[in-house]
Amino acid sequence: MKRIGYGVILVSLICAAGCAGRRADVVIDPAGVDMGRYQQDLAECQQIAKQVRHGAVTGAVGGAVVGGAVGAIVGNGETAERGAGVGAVVGVARGARATRREKQLVIKNCLRNRGYKVLN
Repeated sequence: MKRIGYGVILVSLICAAGCAGRRADVVIDPAGVDMGRYQQDLAECQQIAKQVRHGAVTGAVGGAVVGGAVGAIVGNGETAERGAGVGAVVGVARGARATRREKQLVIKNCLRNRGYKVLN
């Protein structure tokens, strides 16, 4: 079980690093926009989006519980352990993806509220 725990931690860290390094893809209508002010507003909106909690850990725990339960139902302890590991990895990926989408939504809404025409 320790092997699975270390794997979950490793995958969580990789996903967290990937989320931290990505910038939101925002397309605005540049007509009449002071791009210097826009860059400042974008940076402020990105800072606000950092308040979104990371769903990777929550997803990992939920995935491990479901995967372990399914493994226990259809097999033995070893199958339950493998199921928990697979469930945790899938949960991390889903949680990280949901967090990234939520952050992008916060950034876009923030920019809209500041008067920008967000096109995507």
